[in-house]
Amino acid sequence: MMDIISQSFAPLTLWAAFTAGILVLLILDLILLHGTSKEISMRAALLETAAWISVSLLFNGWLYFYQGAEIGLEFFAGYLIEKSLSMDNVFVILLIFSSLSIPEKYQHRVLFWGILGAIVFRAVLILVGSAMMTHFHWILYLFGGILIYSAWNFLRSRDHQIDPDNHPVMRILARLVPVTKSIQGQDFFVMENGIRKATPLLAALVIVEASDLIFAIDSIPAVFAVTNDPFIAFSSNILAILGLRALYFVVARSLKQIRYLKPGLAVLLGFVGVKMLLIDFVKIPIWVSLSIIGAILLTATLGSLYVNLLEKNKDREQ
Repeated sequence: MMDIISQSFAPLTLWAAFTAGILVLLILDLILLHGTSKEISMRAALLETAAWISVSLLFNGWLYFYQGAEIGLEFFAGYLIEKSLSMDNVFVILLIFSSLSIPEKYQHRVLFWGILGAIVFRAVLILVGSAMMTHFHWILYLFGGILIYSAWNFLRSRDHQIDPDNHPVMRILARLVPVTKSIQGQDFFVMENGIRKATPLLAALVIVEASDLIFAIDSIPAVFAVTNDPFIAFSSNILAILGLRALYFVVARSLKQIRYLKPGLAVLLGFVGVKMLLIDFVKIPIWVSLSIIGAILLTATLGSLYVNLLEKNKDREQ
């Protein structure tokens, strides 16, 4: 652990302060914003999403002005990559909740614990990945290959399909504890006929965590394509997924507006994969990488909005 920290510009005190700050924000989020089970309005979801993004940008600004422009730009690039890739994670979560018939007023509870678990898993994977890159330089080429393969899968795959009854994680859970199909409030466990059973909320949480681990295979190598600093990789990754819960409720109500998300993410993964494969031969400045990433995301967004506008005009003419 200390060897990894020594590879970063950030001292141990900054690691500790950042981690403590994240825990405080999570506690405040749970107590002040989501202390009771209720449906989240679009306005509240947008405001919460804006708040999380503002926190991330304020931290990014502090890094830029007090730690240097290079570090600030690396953080922003890593944050932008992870935030973009988390969008596909949102679609999978939506399908999980839909297939398990999780009411919207209980979804935020599953997402809270799911994101908390994701933070722990991401931290471990980032530290392991950083250690591997230090001792095994060739792992960069493996990461690059994984990203290019993921990009290809994004292009050729159809919409995700979630079958909870046949999901391998669900089958494992059913072997460990009895699972009931009834939802009784926001509890993860209930007592039925004297038997302690897991509810669909726990099943959804377990599948969400398993899905996030799969997505981490893409996102963690991707962030290492723009920075070698473990603290930048860790902080940008964590701050990006912190707003995932609020972002979920925004995206869930705006599915048709971002039709070109998957092709855009495929190009994004392909770019960072090639960048990683060429890392020993071509040094791409961070500002160039950031410009390309921004152009990819802007093109996908504007392209989606433009086609949506054309379809609306066509419907009006008919």
